[in-house]
Amino acid sequence: MQKKAIEAIRNELDSHLGERIRVRANEGRKRILVKEGVLEKTYPSIFVVRLGDTKGRLVSWSYIDLLTDAVEIQFTGEAQDVPAGS
Repeated sequence: MQKKAIEAIRNELDSHLGERIRVRANEGRKRILVKEGVLEKTYPSIFVVRLGDTKGRLVSWSYIDLLTDAVEIQFTGEAQDVPAGS
């Protein structure tokens, strides 16, 4: 059951590659991280977001984080070009 849910999440994210997203991550002890960036790539157990800050940092989260509500994502709908070879 959990494997199918993870595959469904990955397939959903695959359909949004290159789009801008807002990520809200619970970092524990009442700390919430809210960042915006571009969904860069998906892997078998994680997805990667290129943050919109000036450094262009890459941050990754696991699909389990989405299942357990430790991370929430919201698609803002603006498509961005993902550089080739990423």
